[in-house]
Amino acid sequence: MKITGAALWLNIRMFVAAEILFLIFALVVAVIRQSTGPVLLPLRVAATVYVDVARGVPLILIIFALGYGLPALQLTVISDQSAAVYGVAALVLSYSAYVAEVYRAGINSVHRSQVAAARSLGLSQGASMRYVILPQAIRNIIPPLLNDFISLQKDTAQVGLLGAIEANKAAEIYSSTVFNYSSYVVAAILFLALTIPLARFTDHLIRRDQARRLAGAGQLWAERARFPFPVRGIGKRCGSKGCTSRSARTRCSAEWTWTWPRTRSSA
Repeated sequence: MKITGAALWLNIRMFVAAEILFLIFALVVAVIRQSTGPVLLPLRVAATVYVDVARGVPLILIIFALGYGLPALQLTVISDQSAAVYGVAALVLSYSAYVAEVYRAGINSVHRSQVAAARSLGLSQGASMRYVILPQAIRNIIPPLLNDFISLQKDTAQVGLLGAIEANKAAEIYSSTVFNYSSYVVAAILFLALTIPLARFTDHLIRRDQARRLAGAGQLWAERARFPFPVRGIGKRCGSKGCTSRSARTRCSAEWTWTWPRTRSSA
């Protein structure tokens, strides 16, 4: 039991480390791919090649390449790390490519008018990305990001191929020692105990986002019901400069006139 607990704790530590690293690295890759300046063209090409390669190569091959290839190079510091470190590096390289595309989808989901409004206020392109675009984009991509977190938690089991004693590897060692394969069931239950709460939390965020959007749409329709669609006003500019009409039943701006709904008090 102590071995299983220590092995599961290794899975959790690898999950947290890889999650933090690939969120940062993927955001950098996404911002580079979204850039338009000619100076960043070499970086955009490199980022595109990286995303294509990392998404096309299976994760297990990346784990083998880093876990067996880097120690064989016999480089100082780089070749002296543990199997868990190489496994986390492989997870970061693989998942960053997928999450970078999720970031790009979130950035592209922000309407161009938001960018234009930020630039009209004097914000630079970098400040607009930081203060206007990214906050909205990240809010839109939280559900798919959490799905990637669930997948990442399961894929930490593949690091055991390098010899790291994580939950799946501990179950394999136990079953090969006592010839009782129920340890794999225990490992599966432990992974479920980690992933199911995260999945339910993802569903909760999705429902909350849908409720927020529906509430916004309901408020919009309520405003439209209160103020019907505008009609061209002829010689009537209530509230504008030089306007002589002060009718309580009209609400005008420029050449447009909104007819206020008839109420009992105003009838």
